[in-house]
Amino acid sequence: VRLVESGGTLVQTGGSLRLSCTASGVSFDDYTMGWFRQAPGKEREVVSCTDWSGTKTRYADSAKDRFTISRENAKNTLYLQMNNLKPEETAMQYCAAGKSKGRGCDDSQHEYDYWGRGTQVTASS
Repeated sequence: VRLVESGGTLVQTGGSLRLSCTASGVSFDDYTMGWFRQAPGKEREVVSCTDWSGTKTRYADSAKDRFTISRENAKNTLYLQMNNLKPEETAMQYCAAGKSKGRGCDDSQHEYDYWGRGTQVTASS
């Protein structure tokens, strides 16, 4: 199983980015997918997750109303649209896959079996 994130870059405060995560070696629609981030000196935390269909989603409080998670199962790809980025959201962003349990998605890292290597997002003024 391989997960590869892309789309991270330097963006001005208030700017937008769309991250992508492409999966291979897995039946993508059998998996719940999540986005997590880890800022320097901090623990990794959940940003958002989606069930296998993309219809049940969850967001960290800080991401609600600004971020949108989505997936295209036909392309084995997960997305995260991030708007109005803040400097404190500078972090390595990771996507993760966990076997679907048919109950929406989990925001616990322990529920995810596979992880990408991450893509760096930097929001700076």
